Amino acid sequence: MSDMRKSGQRRQRALRPLDCASLNQLALAYAARFATTAARLEHYLARKIRERGWEGEAADLPAIAGRFVDLGYVDDAGYARMKSGAMLRRGLGARRVAEALAQAGVDREVSAGLAPDAATARATALRLAEKRRFGPFAAEPPDRPRREKQLAAMLRAGHPMDIARQVVNAADAQALREWAAELDGEDDA
Repeated sequence: MSDMRKSGQRRQRALRPLDCASLNQLALAYAARFATTAARLEHYLARKIRERGWEGEAADLPAIAGRFVDLGYVDDAGYARMKSGAMLRRGLGARRVAEALAQAGVDREVSAGLAPDAATARATALRLAEKRRFGPFAAEPPDRPRREKQLAAMLRAGHPMDIARQVVNAADAQALREWAAELDGEDDA
């Protein structure tokens, strides 16, 4: 035993296979620690069963996730609002947000209801351009290859081609800010 301590190795403790009670405890701990969706909770529980094994009759993972949804511990719509808001504040576009929500298992109807309007799409593209110093925010005017790279980065971030081109090809930062803000007044009318 002392030889193991000296060499820095630890003996791996064999984990017991999961049962219904321990699976519910894992689900509760996961939902308490992370904002998640029902689909992600199911994937997490399935992974834990694969890792540790299962003891007893088959686990009904959709029922466990459904119970957590009913209790309010898991809220797909709340998760979608939080995740889309955070991604839009980072300057990511609508396509990238929709992909992330689909990957998390959020229903398409919920995801579609959170799609940004035109003014928000412009504002997020402007935010990304300022943060990454694209277009008129660059230290020096970009040449054609650099503009193409900036355009590709805007597209990978989920922005539509017309907005990405407008941002990257803008000659003046102030004119770009005015372009991004011009739709704000139209939404109120």
